[in-house]
Amino acid sequence: MFIANDQPDLSVARTAWAVLEPYNAMIYFAPEAREAYKEVGLKGFWMGYFASRAAPLGAVSASVVSATFYNFHPRMVARAIPDAWKFSTPERVWSARVQAADKALRRLLGESIASHELAEAAQLAREAVVGCSVIGRTLFAAYSDTKWPEEPHLVLWHAATLLREYRGDGHIVALLGEGVDGCEAHVLQGSVGNIARESIQPHRGWSDEDWQAAEHRMHQRGLLDKEGRATASGKALHRAIENRTDWLALPPWQHLGEEKYKRLIELVRPLSTCIVDQGGVPMPNPMGSPRP
Repeated sequence: MFIANDQPDLSVARTAWAVLEPYNAMIYFAPEAREAYKEVGLKGFWMGYFASRAAPLGAVSASVVSATFYNFHPRMVARAIPDAWKFSTPERVWSARVQAADKALRRLLGESIASHELAEAAQLAREAVVGCSVIGRTLFAAYSDTKWPEEPHLVLWHAATLLREYRGDGHIVALLGEGVDGCEAHVLQGSVGNIARESIQPHRGWSDEDWQAAEHRMHQRGLLDKEGRATASGKALHRAIENRTDWLALPPWQHLGEEKYKRLIELVRPLSTCIVDQGGVPMPNPMGSPRP
């Protein structure tokens, strides 16, 4: 099952991420979310982002958020956390996030929100989550302790979010294993042409000096040439990190099984495509997510 050339088919995990990511990530771009966070006392977009995504962890410190989010500069995190917990509580923020997701998905999906296909997708995605272990997956573990919504469109969104954070925790493992820090991860992505520097640097808090220092370290390791392009070694490192990330993200899909996996992808792709087409997730975007 999911085997190609006697090896695990890593494209299974990559495809699942590409298809499910817009359904999860629309919450980061939805005006409904910004309004909801403002109503519970948060100040500005980035405080809303950090507090809402970290809310399942509880009222944690900036250091914990920096550790679990990984590729944001700690200075950027510290401008929002722990101050967010002075203005609101994790419980209120999480509730606001779920309510915002409900409103945003209703706007973006229209009549399809009540379809049998969406309800089937929600059931399959929730089943996939059962295949995920919390061991070594801090952010996923925190999210797995939150209450499941009842309505199918929110069940699917919650499952997509859990699966995304499960994958993200594994990505951190892959980066750490290769000795690549948060800023270097962005530089490496840019060096292979996956995402432009101007599309990511301002959104992750790294200064020009930080970026240049990361480039210098990677050049010293033989990963970048003088023009900042990935060398053969840099490309190999990028492939190794992406492959390890995909490999670590396989368990939910192996648990679901090939037939149900293919059905889930078939059902979610038009939903995510609709979200993108309605402007719910920009293309390109800071996550590097492709069209579903």
